[in-house]
Formats: sequence, C-alpha cells, structure tokens
Amino acid sequence: MSQEIPLGPGGEFDAIRAMLGRLGETASGIGDDASVLEIPRGDQLVVSTDTAVENRHFRAEWLTPEEIGYRAVTAALSDLAAMAARPIGLLWAVSLPDAWRAKLPALSDGANEAARAVNAKILGGNLTAAGELSITTTVIGSAYRPLRREGAKPGDKLYVTGELGGPAMALAALTAGRKVEARYQARFSKPVTRIHEARWLADEGATAGLDVSDGLAGDARHLAAASRVGLRMQLDRLPRIEGADAMTAARSGEEYELLVTAAQLDAEAFTRKFGIRLTEIGEVVSGDSVTFLDRGRPAEVGGGHDHFGGA
Repeated sequence: MSQEIPLGPGGEFDAIRAMLGRLGETASGIGDDASVLEIPRGDQLVVSTDTAVENRHFRAEWLTPEEIGYRAVTAALSDLAAMAARPIGLLWAVSLPDAWRAKLPALSDGANEAARAVNAKILGGNLTAAGELSITTTVIGSAYRPLRREGAKPGDKLYVTGELGGPAMALAALTAGRKVEARYQARFSKPVTRIHEARWLADEGATAGLDVSDGLAGDARHLAAASRVGLRMQLDRLPRIEGADAMTAARSGEEYELLVTAAQLDAEAFTRKFGIRLTEIGEVVSGDSVTFLDRGRPAEVGGGHDHFGGA
C-alpha cells in the first residue's frame, strides 16, 4: 500500500485508513493535501468528473454495494476511454448517510476493482456525512492526441464496439419486478471500460468518437453536432445482445461502448485483438440530420437516454 504520509486521529480518518487497507497497491500518495502527478512528455492532461446519486442513478435494491462503487468509477473512467486517454489516477468523493457507513468498505472494494481493471491509481478524495449516498469520481488521464467529438468528416464510416441492449433489457426486467437474465445483469452491473480499445482505434485512424452513455441514438446526435455533420445509420446493422431488438439497442444507455468515425477500420483485426465486435453501422454525411434507416426507410428512434434516472 502506497501511503507515505500517516493520517491523524479521528473517526473520519479511521474510515479512510480502513479503505486504504482494502485498496492496497491501488492507493497512491494519500495523506497529503493534494496529489502530485507526472505525465509522459508531450502528452496532454485529460480530466473528467462524474457523480452517481442514490435513487437518481441507481437503486440499492438492484445492485450490491460493490457493484455501486464499481459502476460509479467505471462511468467516470469511460470518459477517458471516449478521449482515447490512458488513465493515471482518480479522486473518489463519497457523501455517506449513516445507513451506508457499514457498507463503505464494500463500496471501496467495487471502486478498487474498477480502478485496477485499467491500472489506475486511487489518489485520494473526500468523505463526508450526508442525507443520501452520492459518489463523485474525478478521473485523470493523458493522451498525446486525444480523440474528440469534432473530427468526423463526410465520407467517414461509423463504427460501434461490442453489443448493445444489455443494460436496457436488465432495466426493463428490474422495473417490472422480473428476474434478470445473467447476460443482461452482467452488462448492467459490471460494464467494461473500453480504455485499451479506444487507444487502438485512435492509433488506427479514428477521426472522432465518444462513449455510449446516453444511448446510441442520443450520443450520435452529440457527435454529429460537435462535428457539424449528419449521420446515417442502418438499424439492422446494430450489434445487439441476444434477445434485444434493434430499437432497444439504439436506445439502451449506460453501455460504455465506443461510437467512432474513421475513413476505414479493420474490424477483424480489432476482434482478434480484443475479443469483441467492431461493427460498421453507417456513415457520415453532409448536413446536420441524424437518420436511422429501417429497410431503406427513415425510422423514428427518439433521443435514446434509456437508463435509470437520467443524466
């Protein structure tokens, strides 16, 4: 455990010491007023923050404390993936009600798992009493040439990683009080951050990209607006998890897959390297419209954003 500076006495610091004991080597440099970071020469610093609030972004009856901590960190780390940045570390701030105090170690176990999956260090954060559970994660990364939303050009092809629809299928079952199938539950409770995939895509010529957090239909509009282009997508091409239809795949949020544009990408090489699909789903066109086609005809998909609670 990298804890060079001892912490003083007090209940709050006792709780922090307990978390540090569980984090082990994932914790780095905690104990001073701030962390000091080094980034590779020539790289740019990439920083983002994300907050998860109980009964707004998750429900305790749907997830274990470990899963809640994991998802909170993964959502923030996915913003680094969207920029093709390499994670350096994260700051983790928890507003903790009394009812959750005994579950703090489990929350930190989940955060630790998400950080370790992408070799990110937990650099510190904040712990405070509150009336509802809220987790704010600030992530710090670096990239020599960050992948942005604004680089798509007419003529580029549009690609998405993985398979879509799992979180929406899980959410539909949960809200209806039905048992969630294991393959959907896994995508809902333990999403994967596509950090390594994003860096490969950027190196191979991706011109623009973002992560699919608000649903493909909604996030495609964000990409189109930033690049001042239109997008045309084929519903029947959308890669979807078994059991999900194309509309569900288009609207499903909290996927954390990547939507990227490029002149051409080698989908087979991508799959060989990462073991997941890279699917060409459409193209970048002139104008500002985002269109889904169903057997050649425009289809009304809506704005996406199909996940619990909203942004």
